[in-house]
Amino acid sequence: MLLTRVITALVLLPVVLGLIFFAPRTVWAFFALLVILAAAWEWARLCGFDAIAHRGFLAFAAALGAGLATLYLVSPLHLYPGVSQALLWAAAAFWIVAVPVWFKVKPNPKPWVLGLVGALVLLPFWVALVDLHDRGRWLMLAALVVVWIADIGAYFAGRAFGKRKLAPAISPNKSWEGVYGGLAGVLLYGVILLAWSSGGFTPSGWWAAFLAALVLLTAVSVLGDLFESWMKRHAGVKDSGTLLPGHGGVLDRIDALISTLPVAALLVSLKGTV
Repeated sequence: MLLTRVITALVLLPVVLGLIFFAPRTVWAFFALLVILAAAWEWARLCGFDAIAHRGFLAFAAALGAGLATLYLVSPLHLYPGVSQALLWAAAAFWIVAVPVWFKVKPNPKPWVLGLVGALVLLPFWVALVDLHDRGRWLMLAALVVVWIADIGAYFAGRAFGKRKLAPAISPNKSWEGVYGGLAGVLLYGVILLAWSSGGFTPSGWWAAFLAALVLLTAVSVLGDLFESWMKRHAGVKDSGTLLPGHGGVLDRIDALISTLPVAALLVSLKGTV
């Protein structure tokens, strides 16, 4: 399983990097929209929709995505603060506030409620993908790497040291030691970025704020991973799909990205206003 997982990642990584750095902004935007629609297909499956509702949800997601894409064709989304900021704030509130409450309350929501949640998280994810890309391709990559390091660090730290279960009722294999391992990797990555950008190891208030933001992003990435695990348990399935060998479905691969990138895009936009 691990070998298949690694091979799939090695095939996908050059494609994603090539699109980030060499594709025109419109090509990247529509690639991102295809990812969202694939994720929406899997999300509808996890909601428990019947065939008609499943297709209706996809049509709804496609219509909203097409509307945002039309705006994007005119100019970058960060020039539409009323649209992009509202979606990013809504997503941040959901992941930081609503999801912890969700896990505590343990609801049994109707399919249509989960469908609304899907719209709430998938559309801001697309906004974050195109907004971060427009602001800087290295910025886009840097945000992705935060999630990748958190995921890889958690996986290996959890396998080596994992004893205390993080959320056994939702994802039995995840441990607090894995979370700490992922966080340690992300903070090391942050220190390297700061030292490289400032030309040396010169801690300051900006360093503290940046590292605090990375702690927040790591926590949100864990919440995204756990929420997708909760969705699968609620639906009674092991994987969200079968599109990616060794990884399951698209949602299985981007679960932490869905939660983290909108918060990252929001933080970047707020930094530009202070």
